Amino acid sequence: MERKLNLGCGEDIKEGYVNVDFHDHVDIDVQHDLNVFPYPFPDASFDHVLASHVLEHLDRPFVVMKELHRILKPGGTLTVKVPHFSRGFTHAEHKAGFDVTFPKYFDPTFTKSGYFGVHFTLRKMELHYFAFFHLLPHLGVGRATIAVMRVVGAVMDFFANLSPLACSRLWCFWVGGFEEIEYRFTKP
Repeated sequence: MERKLNLGCGEDIKEGYVNVDFHDHVDIDVQHDLNVFPYPFPDASFDHVLASHVLEHLDRPFVVMKELHRILKPGGTLTVKVPHFSRGFTHAEHKAGFDVTFPKYFDPTFTKSGYFGVHFTLRKMELHYFAFFHLLPHLGVGRATIAVMRVVGAVMDFFANLSPLACSRLWCFWVGGFEEIEYRFTKP
């Protein structure tokens, strides 16, 4: 049976996952401060790790990635969703924004001073203009507006993902920034 980890889950409890967060006010499986290493899991214990909007809240994202490498099985997958730097500091507790260069630090062919010492293979990278449709009703946004935003977002995502590098370096400043960048890695 595949073991899956939902790191920094908050209220997004996923069935079939080990749900981990430091908050105890939600019904999680494991309570742990993700700034404290090592995590309470043995080496190579998960087939898939999801880290959705958690790295930007932590003190040392590269050390977190090293720890995720440790607990992920060889051939395992890692999905990381974080704010793109162009919108990365819209939350008061965000410590970092991310861009298209983040995966380079886990590629051993990158510069010796840039490679962080753990190898992940990037399988896919996507920019998302809108990422939090589920929060919009709480902000008073109506269903018709959300429907229009979904269409606009799909168009923006399509063009942005034709060249995430060009978008990240230039185009995102013309359109007001992207809420999210998603990386999908495998551990060799």
